[in-house]
Amino acid sequence: MSADDPLSSEVITLFALITDRYTREYESAAAHHGLTSQQVKALLALDKTALPMRRIAEHLRVEPSNLTGVVDRLQARGLVERQPDPNDRRVKLLVTTDAGAAAAADLRERLRFARDPLAVFSADQRLALRDLLRLMVDS
Repeated sequence: MSADDPLSSEVITLFALITDRYTREYESAAAHHGLTSQQVKALLALDKTALPMRRIAEHLRVEPSNLTGVVDRLQARGLVERQPDPNDRRVKLLVTTDAGAAAAADLRERLRFARDPLAVFSADQRLALRDLLRLMVDS
């Protein structure tokens, strides 16, 4: 199989369309809250649990120092707080405030494109799709 066979070309085109649609919806949801995409990703990474900045940076695949400005702006908006880690005073944990949790819930609701199309698939089809996508990511 080559990347230029008709079926592979169609799959690549469909991935591009899905990516474009997802990106537009993501940017629209972020703009509704006056947030950048990186701020949204950081806020959603917390998912109602306190995490060290390093873990969030790993999740977003950015350097921790690059995340500092993003977190500073989220904190200035009252969406997250820095708290000391009870197990290690040197580490600061990030946690969403009530306003941050509400914004995250609204953002998840607005990101319907990523969720709604999967509803037409059976559980077995979603498992198969997940497994195929994992194969692609891991290759």
